[in-house]
Amino acid sequence: MKKIILCIISICLIVNNPCVVEGKTNINHDKYSETMKQDILCLMMAYPENITAVINETGGNVYIVMSSGKKILYDDKMKKNPEQKFQNTDLQDMMEEIYPLETTRKLMEKDKNPGRNRVYEILDEVYGRGRNAIEHNLKNTNLVYRKLQFNGNNKASASLQETFKEITAMVGKSGNIYSSVFPLNGTYNYRLISGTNKFSPHAYGIAIDLNRDRRDYWKWASREEGQKRLDVYPKEVVDIFQKNNFVWGGKWGHFDTLHFEYRPEIIMKAKYFGNANTNRRNWYEGVPTNDQQVKNCVDKINKVLE
Repeated sequence: MKKIILCIISICLIVNNPCVVEGKTNINHDKYSETMKQDILCLMMAYPENITAVINETGGNVYIVMSSGKKILYDDKMKKNPEQKFQNTDLQDMMEEIYPLETTRKLMEKDKNPGRNRVYEILDEVYGRGRNAIEHNLKNTNLVYRKLQFNGNNKASASLQETFKEITAMVGKSGNIYSSVFPLNGTYNYRLISGTNKFSPHAYGIAIDLNRDRRDYWKWASREEGQKRLDVYPKEVVDIFQKNNFVWGGKWGHFDTLHFEYRPEIIMKAKYFGNANTNRRNWYEGVPTNDQQVKNCVDKINKVLE
């Protein structure tokens, strides 16, 4: 009888425990809620013209709402391994790994790929759904030594142009900057990621490949060769791209060292919420709430996700 009573109590505790999420266990509810708010805030700041609202439906499903009216689920609450997160990415999966802003010389562990997971529903909404829509949004972008097509939406083209303005100002100050960047290997290319059924970010015109080295890509080179490439890659180039909201494939376990991708939400998460040990007075501490647009986003989130 005592065992039966203990079992009943245990079941009740599990059923009523807000720290258990379907398919995911051992989750601290307060931490989960705080991280969800931070993720959604970064998304709203990164795509201010495209994300208009956040809603919390009956049953606890949280969505962002796009300007088209489309709802995108934050967390499907499925337990996934790294490959499943890459293949079937929700917003929580995309934002989960903190991208390291500091430039280390150590190759990431194989399954650590911050910024490589993408929610294609957002890319479709922001940069264009299908080839015709994307190509309509492309702009000839002045990269100093040549012009290349890049998506004009969400300040992507303007950010790339500013990046190259800063990089070319550094040429001559460091011996290997020019040779690491030029000649460029391209921007827009409507294609799939090799070996997958997923569109490359190049297909949306939001990625650029710099000068190619055979050690640059995880399918071309061993991890030892990839590490040697990282050892000599100019930190200045990486810092300038990141400053302008690009992530670097050299910080992926599936390394892609010549690849830079416009992902403002990933950079913002790293910039404002990258230090997990910070004791914040409130969940949004660190973001520029003196900016009225940012403050409005915080207010919207607080109103819906109390």
